[in-house]
Amino acid sequence: MRLMLDTNILMDYMTEREPFFPAVRKIILGCKNGEFDGIVSAHSLVDMFYILRKHFSNSERRKMLLAFGEFVQTESIDAEKLCAALQNDPFIDFEDCLVVECAKSAHVDFIITRNLKDYALSEVPVLSPEQLLEMINHSASQSP
Repeated sequence: MRLMLDTNILMDYMTEREPFFPAVRKIILGCKNGEFDGIVSAHSLVDMFYILRKHFSNSERRKMLLAFGEFVQTESIDAEKLCAALQNDPFIDFEDCLVVECAKSAHVDFIITRNLKDYALSEVPVLSPEQLLEMINHSASQSP
């Protein structure tokens, strides 16, 4: 299963933000263990470097993001994705629209985010971490 991880998911994991960390941790571990293909947009990493300055030093942030890159793929942002996001007037949040463009390009199954309402217009299915884990647990319990 291919998962586009929204910036808030990365933030929850890297700062161990409660009460979100336990569910996010399971998903990140699933990416590390090869159960999922984790994908992040390039701009999410840029955002994380900036946001995490309140929690970690420059050196720590660099090490964290490099380590994160060892088990997730980074989807690049190019002129085509930027233009598509800018032309999508109904999708109010440009950053989230750019995540959708990256998700479409990466052929993900789901975008994982805590901000479901921000993705109401997404062409890619969107799940919260808890919804994803519930779906996986339900599928596992249905298997013979």
